[in-house]
This record gives sequence, C-alpha cells and structure tokens, in this order.
Amino acid sequence: MKNDKLDRKIEALRGGDGSAFDYIYEHTHRSAYFAILYIVRDKMYAEDVLQETFVKAISSLSQYTAGTNFTAWLCAIARSLALNHVKKHKREIPTDFEAEAYKFGSAEAAIPYIFDLAARVLTEEEYRILMLCQVSGYKRREVAQMLGIPIGTVTWKNNEALKKLKKQMEKEGGV
Repeated sequence: MKNDKLDRKIEALRGGDGSAFDYIYEHTHRSAYFAILYIVRDKMYAEDVLQETFVKAISSLSQYTAGTNFTAWLCAIARSLALNHVKKHKREIPTDFEAEAYKFGSAEAAIPYIFDLAARVLTEEEYRILMLCQVSGYKRREVAQMLGIPIGTVTWKNNEALKKLKKQMEKEGGV
C-alpha cells in the first residue's frame, strides 16, 4: 500500500517546504525508533540514532523513489545507523535494560524488562509489529501500510508475538 499524502509531503520537502517535515516525522518516527531500539537496546542511544536517521534521510531524500514505501526506506537507514552505532560503541554502551529491575520496583521498572525480553525472544519483524500495535497505539491496518505487508500478516504476527512473550514471561517467572 502506498500513502499518497506522505508522498506529497516528501515532494514538498524536496521542493524546500520545511513545514512538510513535521508531517513526515509524525507519521514515520515510531517505526524507525522501534527498529533502532531493537538493535541498540538503550532508549537514550535509540533517540540519538533516530535523530541521526532523519538527518541522513533528509540529506539523501533525492535517493528515495516516490511511490515506494518511505517508512521501509527510512527504517533501512535507521537499522544501518543503529548497527554502525553498536559496532562503533560495542564496549562502551551501558544499557538501561536491567534484566532484574522488575523484581525490585514498581510497574514502571517492568517496562524495560518487557522490552528487553521482547527483543530477545521475538524476531525483528515481530518486535516492530508488537511495538507499533501495542506500545505506539497504531491500528493494525496502519502498521500494515507502514510496513508494506498484508493486515492479516500483521494481525497474525502481533498475536504470535504476544503468545511468545507471555510464554517466555511465565517460563522466567517474570511480571
């Protein structure tokens, strides 16, 4: 599926209309963020890499082919930059995902545990779909459009990801 309004805003941005960026960012940043977070596993670094992703995407906008899936193109840039970041900072990255934190604190302490668990047990696509549907609040049809896959696939992968996550949480005696 293609998003005509997003393509129009991209063309406007190419033409120098800086206000079009707001719409583009609002409709694509979550997907890119969760693609990055899956790789870097740290919210602070994910935000940094997300900013870097948009800077690179804007400077490379001429390479994007109109009518194709912009979100997928942006996520490819995001994954590449995230992998470069991890490779560059392999030994110095402190993670904010403490595996045992959920046992000692409030429900908020469980959130990083659940995110980390999801990143460990789910495939990248399952993780992205789960985060977009369950955390970001996108409708399955919106996620299907963003990722360029059928809504039935999104629904199935979302349900399977939830089952895997629940099973692993029960196995580990988590939340």
